[in-house]
Amino acid sequence: MLPAVFRSCSAHRLVLLATFSAAVLAPLTSLQAAPRNEPLEADRIVAVVNDEVITASDLRQRLDLALAQLKSRGTSLPPKEELERQMLERLVMDRVQLQLARDSGVKVSDAELDQAIGRIAANNKVSVVEFRAMLEKDGVSYPKFREEIRSEIIISRLREREVENRITISDGEVDNFIAGEQRGGAASGEELQIAHILVRAPEGASPEALQKLQAKAAQAAERARQGEDFAQLAASYSDAPDALNGGDLGFRTQDRLPTIFAQAAAELNPGQSSGVLRSPAGFHVIKLVAKKGGGMDLPPVQQTRVRHILIRVNEVVSEEEGRRKLAAVKERLEKGGADFAELARLYSQDGSAAKGGDLGWIYPGDTVPEFERAMNALTPGQISEPVRSPFGWHLIQVQERRVQDVSDERRRSIARQALRDRRSDDAYQDWLRQIRDRAYVEIRLERE
Repeated sequence: MLPAVFRSCSAHRLVLLATFSAAVLAPLTSLQAAPRNEPLEADRIVAVVNDEVITASDLRQRLDLALAQLKSRGTSLPPKEELERQMLERLVMDRVQLQLARDSGVKVSDAELDQAIGRIAANNKVSVVEFRAMLEKDGVSYPKFREEIRSEIIISRLREREVENRITISDGEVDNFIAGEQRGGAASGEELQIAHILVRAPEGASPEALQKLQAKAAQAAERARQGEDFAQLAASYSDAPDALNGGDLGFRTQDRLPTIFAQAAAELNPGQSSGVLRSPAGFHVIKLVAKKGGGMDLPPVQQTRVRHILIRVNEVVSEEEGRRKLAAVKERLEKGGADFAELARLYSQDGSAAKGGDLGWIYPGDTVPEFERAMNALTPGQISEPVRSPFGWHLIQVQERRVQDVSDERRRSIARQALRDRRSDDAYQDWLRQIRDRAYVEIRLERE
């Protein structure tokens, strides 16, 4: 089993904040809430999720951002009733995940939140102060924005812990995958841009219910075949978290797509969409948006030999306690007389502890973004300040770096990650369906 620092799903780069929602990462000058001149109605409950409620104002605020996002993308707006229903379901799914995270102790400290918002501001090429002013100018409450980001991070960490960290890939599977690529010519490296629609099917749904859901997906497929805007159809029909992005999965090689998507895409030309596809999560429709690339020549890459000490944060160890403990460890190392490997064996809380914290030679992209950024900023021999990642607090030491041709080894690494990516999408959708089915959900939107 890999030490905790290694990322488990590079397809989404979701593992901490490769997964801010598109509504957050879009240039925020486009997220101005639609002005309202009409008087506000009294707030009311539109859904009950376990022991919490979703109010009409919660839904209205999310709809404002969704509408602004769709307009900024130039996407034709779906009928208001359809968008409202889809948005309420996404609010329900977010609430179910946040409740599960709360009950299992997944938290995000204010310090981590400040760092994340700093990165978002940097992505928009402004300071945090300027970024806050942009938000307020566009009618977006900064405190509410902070809590939205906190929720995004929490859901990302929950997904990683509950889904991605449980995916294991054996050496035999890697061997078979590479052999299959070589036989089938899939090693060309051609990338496909896929957009999708998911109509989620509850576990144990009756044949009648499944028939209705399949009919809904078939209607979306037919409208897509007739040339309607796929992004608008995704916003109207899809239950997937990326529906407001038009269901766009971005460019991926075939081996990084769910198997049913890869098989369907092989029969499509760019611009064409599929019929209804069935998976354990429900019914899908995909569109092949574009193709690019090809060729698997792997240039020399820089590898880093690195070791670390990890302190996990949980119900027993607080954020501040974990950071303080590592700061004390670093002070011992800087004063001399203490050995990094010895302290790693004593304190570190992941699989590398027995090896003195040694993670071996790693490639760019092998670790979560926070760890990699801190690692890349170090010179050989240097020890970082305590660094927070989804796994806890780290002390990181770079031992050495090298640049060499490692094509065969790298190909195995790519194959292993491709297998993870392929399984991750399916596993995540299946997990979402399961936790949604276990939750008590009462929709009251239609009753008002």
